[in-house]
Amino acid sequence: MTDYRVIVIGMDGIGSAAAYRAARRAGKAVLGIEQFPLGHPNGGSEDHSRIIRLSHHTPGYVSLARAAYRAWSEVEMDSGQQLVIKTGGLDLAPGDAVIGLDSYRDAMTVAGVAFEELDSTAVMSRWPQWQLEDDTTALFQPDAGIVMASKANSAHRAMAKRYGARILEATIVTSVEEIGGEVVVETTDGRFTAGSLIIAAGGWTNQTLAHLQVSFPLEVTQEQVVYLTPSANPSAFAADRFPIWIWMTVPSFYGFPLFGEPAVKLSWDRCEIVTDVDNRSHVPRQDVIDAVTAFATARLPDAAGDVHLSKTCLYTLTPDRDFIVDRVPGTENVYMAVGAGHAFKFASLLGSILVELAIDGETEQDISPFAADRAALTHPAAERNYLI
Repeated sequence: MTDYRVIVIGMDGIGSAAAYRAARRAGKAVLGIEQFPLGHPNGGSEDHSRIIRLSHHTPGYVSLARAAYRAWSEVEMDSGQQLVIKTGGLDLAPGDAVIGLDSYRDAMTVAGVAFEELDSTAVMSRWPQWQLEDDTTALFQPDAGIVMASKANSAHRAMAKRYGARILEATIVTSVEEIGGEVVVETTDGRFTAGSLIIAAGGWTNQTLAHLQVSFPLEVTQEQVVYLTPSANPSAFAADRFPIWIWMTVPSFYGFPLFGEPAVKLSWDRCEIVTDVDNRSHVPRQDVIDAVTAFATARLPDAAGDVHLSKTCLYTLTPDRDFIVDRVPGTENVYMAVGAGHAFKFASLLGSILVELAIDGETEQDISPFAADRAALTHPAAERNYLI
Protein backbone atom coordinates (compact mmCIF):
# COMPACT_ATOMS: atom_id res chain seq x y z
CA MET A 1 0.00 0.00 0.00
CA THR A 2 1.41 3.40 -0.99
CA ASP A 3 -1.63 5.70 -0.77
CA TYR A 4 -2.81 6.77 2.70
CA ARG A 5 -5.28 9.08 4.37
CA VAL A 6 -2.69 10.31 6.90
CA ILE A 7 1.09 10.00 7.06
CA VAL A 8 2.94 10.86 10.28
CA ILE A 9 6.66 11.65 10.25
CA GLY A 10 8.28 10.99 13.64
CA MET A 11 7.29 8.15 15.97
CA ASP A 12 8.38 9.53 19.35
CA GLY A 13 6.03 11.10 21.89
CA ILE A 14 3.74 13.31 19.82
CA GLY A 15 4.11 11.42 16.55
CA SER A 16 3.31 8.01 18.04
CA ALA A 17 0.22 9.57 19.64
CA ALA A 18 -0.83 11.03 16.28
CA ALA A 19 -0.40 7.65 14.59
CA TYR A 20 -2.58 6.03 17.23
CA ARG A 21 -5.28 8.69 17.07
CA ALA A 22 -5.28 8.62 13.27
CA ALA A 23 -5.49 4.83 13.16
CA ARG A 24 -8.51 4.88 15.46
CA ARG A 25 -10.27 6.89 12.76
CA ALA A 26 -8.70 5.74 9.52
CA GLY A 27 -7.38 2.25 10.25
CA LYS A 28 -5.10 0.89 7.55
CA ALA A 29 -5.04 4.26 5.78
CA VAL A 30 -2.38 5.52 8.23
CA LEU A 31 1.39 5.36 7.80
CA GLY A 32 3.97 6.25 10.44
CA ILE A 33 7.60 6.88 9.49
CA GLU A 34 10.56 6.92 11.90
CA GLN A 35 14.17 7.54 10.83
CA PHE A 36 15.64 5.49 13.71
CA PRO A 37 14.75 2.12 15.24
CA LEU A 38 11.59 2.46 17.35
CA GLY A 39 12.25 3.39 20.96
CA HIS A 40 15.59 5.01 20.12
CA PRO A 41 17.34 7.35 22.61
CA ASN A 42 18.20 10.09 20.11
CA GLY A 43 15.25 12.44 20.69
CA GLY A 44 13.44 13.82 23.69
CA SER A 45 10.64 11.35 24.47
CA GLU A 46 12.11 8.23 26.00
CA ASP A 47 13.11 7.12 29.55
CA HIS A 48 10.93 5.85 32.38
CA SER A 49 9.18 9.06 33.36
CA ARG A 50 7.98 12.54 32.51
CA ILE A 51 6.13 14.99 34.77
CA ILE A 52 2.41 15.55 34.32
CA ARG A 53 0.70 18.37 36.22
CA LEU A 54 -2.17 20.82 36.30
CA SER A 55 0.08 23.56 37.65
CA HIS A 56 0.88 25.85 34.71
CA HIS A 57 1.57 29.51 34.13
CA THR A 58 -1.56 30.39 32.10
CA PRO A 59 -5.23 29.33 32.35
CA GLY A 60 -4.95 28.09 28.76
CA TYR A 61 -2.22 25.63 29.65
CA VAL A 62 -4.20 24.51 32.73
CA SER A 63 -7.21 23.82 30.52
CA LEU A 64 -5.02 21.94 28.05
CA ALA A 65 -3.53 19.91 30.91
CA ARG A 66 -6.98 18.85 32.06
CA ALA A 67 -7.72 17.63 28.54
CA ALA A 68 -4.34 15.84 28.52
CA TYR A 69 -5.28 13.85 31.61
CA ARG A 70 -8.45 12.76 29.83
CA ALA A 71 -6.49 11.81 26.73
CA TRP A 72 -4.08 9.64 28.74
CA SER A 73 -7.03 8.01 30.50
CA GLU A 74 -8.47 7.07 27.10
CA VAL A 75 -5.21 5.40 26.09
CA GLU A 76 -5.06 3.55 29.41
CA MET A 77 -8.57 2.22 28.93
CA ASP A 78 -7.94 1.30 25.30
CA SER A 79 -4.60 -0.40 25.90
CA GLY A 80 -5.33 -1.91 29.31
CA GLN A 81 -2.09 -0.44 30.65
CA GLN A 82 -1.49 2.07 33.42
CA LEU A 83 0.49 4.99 32.04
CA VAL A 84 -0.03 7.72 34.66
CA ILE A 85 0.79 7.60 38.38
CA LYS A 86 -0.39 10.42 40.64
CA THR A 87 2.21 11.40 43.24
CA GLY A 88 1.20 15.00 43.86
CA GLY A 89 3.45 17.83 42.79
CA LEU A 90 5.40 20.61 44.49
CA ASP A 91 6.37 23.91 42.87
CA LEU A 92 9.06 25.36 45.16
CA ALA A 93 10.35 28.93 45.04
CA PRO A 94 13.17 30.45 47.11
CA GLY A 95 12.72 34.06 48.25
CA ASP A 96 14.68 35.43 45.28
CA ALA A 97 13.04 33.17 42.68
CA VAL A 98 13.36 34.32 39.07
CA ILE A 99 10.33 32.35 37.88
CA GLY A 100 8.28 32.33 41.08
CA LEU A 101 4.81 31.05 41.83
CA ASP A 102 2.49 34.00 41.08
CA SER A 103 1.46 33.07 37.54
CA TYR A 104 0.95 29.43 38.53
CA ARG A 105 -1.16 30.39 41.53
CA ASP A 106 -3.22 32.80 39.45
CA ALA A 107 -3.75 30.39 36.56
CA MET A 108 -4.92 27.55 38.78
CA THR A 109 -7.20 29.89 40.70
CA VAL A 110 -8.83 31.17 37.50
CA ALA A 111 -9.21 27.59 36.26
CA GLY A 112 -10.71 26.36 39.53
CA VAL A 113 -7.91 23.86 40.27
CA ALA A 114 -7.48 22.90 43.91
CA PHE A 115 -4.03 23.48 45.40
CA GLU A 116 -2.35 24.30 48.70
CA GLU A 117 0.03 27.12 49.53
CA LEU A 118 2.78 26.03 51.91
CA ASP A 119 5.65 27.72 53.68
CA SER A 120 9.00 26.02 54.17
CA THR A 121 8.07 24.69 57.61
CA ALA A 122 4.93 23.04 56.26
CA VAL A 123 6.81 21.48 53.35
CA MET A 124 9.53 20.04 55.59
CA SER A 125 6.96 18.81 58.10
CA ARG A 126 5.08 16.88 55.43
CA TRP A 127 8.15 15.85 53.42
CA PRO A 128 11.18 15.86 55.74
CA GLN A 129 13.33 14.82 52.77
CA TRP A 130 13.53 18.58 51.99
CA GLN A 131 15.93 21.04 53.59
CA LEU A 132 14.72 24.55 52.78
CA GLU A 133 15.50 28.14 53.69
CA ASP A 134 12.89 30.02 55.72
CA ASP A 135 11.85 32.20 52.78
CA THR A 136 11.01 29.27 50.49
CA THR A 137 7.34 28.93 49.57
CA ALA A 138 5.52 26.21 47.65
CA LEU A 139 2.35 25.21 45.86
CA PHE A 140 1.16 21.62 46.20
CA GLN A 141 -1.26 20.18 43.65
CA PRO A 142 -2.38 16.61 44.38
CA ASP A 143 -3.13 15.50 40.80
CA ALA A 144 0.45 15.86 39.55
CA GLY A 145 2.57 12.81 38.90
CA ILE A 146 4.36 10.69 36.33
CA VAL A 147 3.62 9.70 32.75
CA MET A 148 5.52 6.51 31.93
CA ALA A 149 7.22 7.90 28.84
CA SER A 150 8.74 4.91 27.05
CA LYS A 151 5.82 2.70 28.02
CA ALA A 152 3.36 5.33 26.72
CA ASN A 153 5.20 5.62 23.40
CA SER A 154 5.17 1.85 23.00
CA ALA A 155 1.47 1.75 23.87
CA HIS A 156 0.65 4.40 21.27
CA ARG A 157 2.58 2.56 18.57
CA ALA A 158 1.20 -0.85 19.50
CA MET A 159 -2.37 0.43 19.52
CA ALA A 160 -1.82 2.24 16.21
CA LYS A 161 -0.77 -1.07 14.68
CA ARG A 162 -3.70 -2.85 16.29
CA TYR A 163 -6.05 -0.41 14.58
CA GLY A 164 -4.35 -1.12 11.27
CA ALA A 165 -1.62 1.52 10.90
CA ARG A 166 1.62 0.65 9.17
CA ILE A 167 4.76 1.91 10.91
CA LEU A 168 8.13 2.01 9.17
CA GLU A 169 11.29 2.32 11.26
CA ALA A 170 14.85 3.10 10.18
CA THR A 171 13.33 4.91 7.20
CA ILE A 172 14.68 8.26 6.03
CA VAL A 173 12.44 10.91 4.45
CA THR A 174 14.20 12.25 1.37
CA SER A 175 11.50 14.52 -0.09
CA VAL A 176 8.14 16.06 0.82
CA GLU A 177 5.91 17.80 -1.74
CA GLU A 178 2.31 18.87 -2.17
CA ILE A 179 1.09 17.96 -5.64
CA GLY A 180 -2.48 18.33 -6.83
CA GLY A 181 -4.01 18.33 -3.36
CA GLU A 182 -1.96 15.35 -2.21
CA VAL A 183 1.18 15.14 -0.10
CA VAL A 184 3.95 13.07 -1.63
CA VAL A 185 6.61 11.67 0.70
CA GLU A 186 9.71 10.04 -0.76
CA THR A 187 11.67 7.78 1.59
CA THR A 188 14.43 5.20 1.54
CA ASP A 189 11.63 2.60 1.66
CA GLY A 190 9.61 3.99 -1.21
CA ARG A 191 7.25 6.73 -2.37
CA PHE A 192 4.01 7.34 -0.48
CA THR A 193 1.08 9.70 -0.95
CA ALA A 194 -1.54 10.91 1.50
CA GLY A 195 -4.40 13.33 1.89
CA SER A 196 -2.66 14.88 4.90
CA LEU A 197 0.79 14.84 6.48
CA ILE A 198 1.68 15.36 10.15
CA ILE A 199 5.25 16.32 11.03
CA ALA A 200 6.34 15.58 14.60
CA ALA A 201 10.07 15.40 14.04
CA GLY A 202 11.40 17.02 17.22
CA GLY A 203 14.96 18.23 16.77
CA TRP A 204 14.76 17.35 13.07
CA THR A 205 11.76 19.64 12.46
CA ASN A 206 13.58 22.22 10.35
CA GLN A 207 15.38 19.53 8.36
CA THR A 208 12.01 18.02 7.50
CA LEU A 209 10.35 21.36 6.79
CA ALA A 210 13.23 22.32 4.48
CA HIS A 211 11.63 20.08 1.85
CA LEU A 212 8.72 22.57 1.91
CA GLN A 213 10.99 25.66 2.01
CA VAL A 214 9.85 26.43 5.57
CA SER A 215 11.99 27.11 8.65
CA PHE A 216 11.42 28.28 12.22
CA PRO A 217 13.79 29.93 14.73
CA LEU A 218 14.24 26.76 16.78
CA GLU A 219 17.10 26.07 19.16
CA VAL A 220 17.96 22.46 19.96
CA THR A 221 19.65 21.78 23.29
CA GLN A 222 21.11 18.65 24.81
CA GLU A 223 19.56 18.02 28.21
CA GLN A 224 20.62 15.55 30.86
CA VAL A 225 18.97 13.58 33.64
CA VAL A 226 20.83 12.16 36.62
CA TYR A 227 19.69 9.21 38.71
CA LEU A 228 21.09 9.34 42.26
CA THR A 229 21.00 6.37 44.61
CA PRO A 230 19.66 7.66 47.95
CA SER A 231 22.41 7.81 50.55
CA ALA A 232 19.91 7.19 53.36
CA ASN A 233 16.30 6.08 53.86
CA PRO A 234 15.46 5.19 50.24
CA SER A 235 11.89 4.22 51.16
CA ALA A 236 11.20 7.90 51.91
CA PHE A 237 11.51 8.57 48.17
CA ALA A 238 8.95 5.98 47.10
CA ALA A 239 6.28 7.23 44.69
CA ASP A 240 3.57 7.03 47.36
CA ARG A 241 5.64 9.10 49.80
CA PHE A 242 7.46 11.70 47.71
CA PRO A 243 5.95 13.96 45.02
CA ILE A 244 7.37 15.17 41.75
CA TRP A 245 8.80 18.67 42.17
CA ILE A 246 10.10 21.74 40.32
CA TRP A 247 12.51 24.36 41.70
CA MET A 248 11.10 27.60 40.28
CA THR A 249 14.12 29.80 39.73
CA VAL A 250 17.25 29.89 37.58
CA PRO A 251 18.93 27.49 37.46
CA SER A 252 15.74 25.44 37.57
CA PHE A 253 15.85 21.83 38.68
CA TYR A 254 13.10 19.23 38.78
CA GLY A 255 12.78 15.67 39.97
CA PHE A 256 10.90 12.47 40.63
CA PRO A 257 10.48 9.84 43.30
CA LEU A 258 11.93 6.37 42.85
CA PHE A 259 10.52 5.04 39.61
CA GLY A 260 11.97 2.74 36.97
CA GLU A 261 15.39 2.66 38.63
CA PRO A 262 16.52 2.14 42.25
CA ALA A 263 17.35 5.85 42.31
CA VAL A 264 15.72 9.28 42.29
CA LYS A 265 15.76 11.15 39.00
CA LEU A 266 16.77 14.82 38.88
CA SER A 267 17.48 17.21 36.04
CA TRP A 268 18.62 20.75 35.38
CA ASP A 269 16.02 22.28 33.08
CA ARG A 270 17.57 23.94 30.03
CA CYS A 271 21.20 23.54 30.99
CA GLU A 272 22.39 25.72 28.07
CA ILE A 273 24.04 23.08 25.88
CA VAL A 274 23.06 24.10 22.34
CA THR A 275 23.67 21.28 19.91
CA ASP A 276 23.38 19.95 16.37
CA VAL A 277 21.04 16.97 16.32
CA ASP A 278 23.07 15.04 13.77
CA ASN A 279 26.44 15.56 15.46
CA ARG A 280 25.61 15.80 19.16
CA SER A 281 27.40 13.99 21.92
CA HIS A 282 25.35 11.43 23.82
CA VAL A 283 27.95 11.46 26.60
CA PRO A 284 26.65 12.99 29.87
CA ARG A 285 28.64 16.01 30.97
CA GLN A 286 30.29 16.00 34.36
CA ASP A 287 29.53 19.68 35.03
CA VAL A 288 25.80 18.96 34.75
CA ILE A 289 26.11 15.93 37.02
CA ASP A 290 28.01 18.10 39.52
CA ALA A 291 25.34 20.83 39.46
CA VAL A 292 22.49 18.37 39.97
CA THR A 293 24.37 16.58 42.75
CA ALA A 294 25.15 19.89 44.48
CA PHE A 295 21.47 20.84 44.42
CA ALA A 296 20.50 17.47 45.90
CA THR A 297 23.19 17.76 48.58
CA ALA A 298 21.86 21.15 49.66
CA ARG A 299 18.11 20.50 49.38
CA LEU A 300 17.53 16.72 49.36
CA PRO A 301 20.55 15.42 51.30
CA ASP A 302 19.26 11.86 51.73
CA ALA A 303 18.91 11.60 47.94
CA ALA A 304 22.47 12.74 47.27
CA GLY A 305 24.18 9.39 46.99
CA ASP A 306 26.19 7.86 44.20
CA VAL A 307 25.31 8.47 40.55
CA HIS A 308 23.34 5.42 39.43
CA LEU A 309 23.25 6.58 35.82
CA SER A 310 22.99 9.71 33.70
CA LYS A 311 21.64 10.06 30.17
CA THR A 312 20.97 12.77 27.61
CA CYS A 313 17.96 13.85 25.56
CA LEU A 314 16.92 16.85 23.43
CA TYR A 315 14.77 19.95 23.80
CA THR A 316 13.56 21.67 20.63
CA LEU A 317 12.86 25.21 21.84
CA THR A 318 10.77 27.97 20.32
CA PRO A 319 11.77 31.53 21.28
CA ASP A 320 8.82 31.88 23.69
CA ARG A 321 8.86 28.21 24.72
CA ASP A 322 5.27 27.77 23.63
CA PHE A 323 4.38 24.89 21.34
CA ILE A 324 3.83 25.09 17.62
CA VAL A 325 0.62 23.24 16.69
CA ASP A 326 -0.66 24.39 13.32
CA ARG A 327 -0.80 23.95 9.58
CA VAL A 328 2.65 24.39 8.06
CA PRO A 329 2.76 27.85 6.43
CA GLY A 330 2.30 27.81 2.67
CA THR A 331 0.76 24.33 2.62
CA GLU A 332 -2.79 23.04 2.40
CA ASN A 333 -2.55 19.63 4.02
CA VAL A 334 0.61 19.53 6.12
CA TYR A 335 0.40 19.96 9.90
CA MET A 336 3.09 20.07 12.55
CA ALA A 337 3.87 20.12 16.25
CA VAL A 338 6.93 21.27 18.17
CA GLY A 339 6.92 20.51 21.89
CA ALA A 340 9.33 23.23 23.09
CA GLY A 341 10.85 21.03 25.79
CA HIS A 342 7.74 20.49 27.90
CA ALA A 343 5.18 18.70 25.74
CA PHE A 344 5.34 15.07 26.77
CA LYS A 345 2.64 15.48 29.40
CA PHE A 346 0.40 16.70 26.57
CA ALA A 347 1.59 14.17 23.97
CA SER A 348 -1.53 12.04 23.61
CA LEU A 349 -3.71 15.15 23.45
CA LEU A 350 -1.45 16.87 20.92
CA GLY A 351 -1.58 13.77 18.75
CA SER A 352 -5.37 13.93 18.88
CA ILE A 353 -5.38 17.64 18.00
CA LEU A 354 -3.11 17.09 15.01
CA VAL A 355 -5.35 14.34 13.70
CA GLU A 356 -8.43 16.53 14.12
CA LEU A 357 -6.69 19.23 12.09
CA ALA A 358 -5.53 16.76 9.46
CA ILE A 359 -8.88 15.00 9.01
CA ASP A 360 -11.48 17.58 10.08
CA GLY A 361 -9.62 20.82 9.45
CA GLU A 362 -10.35 22.06 12.98
CA THR A 363 -10.08 21.14 16.66
CA GLU A 364 -12.20 21.95 19.69
CA GLN A 365 -9.07 22.81 21.69
CA ASP A 366 -7.84 26.40 21.77
CA ILE A 367 -4.49 26.24 19.99
CA SER A 368 -4.35 29.92 19.05
CA PRO A 369 -1.32 30.55 21.34
CA PHE A 370 0.57 27.94 19.33
CA ALA A 371 0.06 29.45 15.87
CA ALA A 372 2.89 29.14 13.38
CA ASP A 373 2.59 32.80 12.39
CA ARG A 374 2.83 34.36 15.86
CA ALA A 375 5.29 37.18 16.43
CA ALA A 376 7.74 35.09 18.46
CA LEU A 377 8.27 32.91 15.38
CA THR A 378 8.11 35.51 12.63
CA HIS A 379 9.58 38.73 14.02
CA PRO A 380 13.33 38.80 13.42
CA ALA A 381 13.96 40.68 16.65
CA ALA A 382 11.78 38.46 18.85
CA GLU A 383 13.35 38.05 22.28
CA ARG A 384 13.98 34.55 23.52
CA ASN A 385 12.31 33.78 26.82
CA TYR A 386 12.59 30.18 28.00
CA LEU A 387 11.21 30.72 31.52
CA ILE A 388 7.83 29.07 32.05
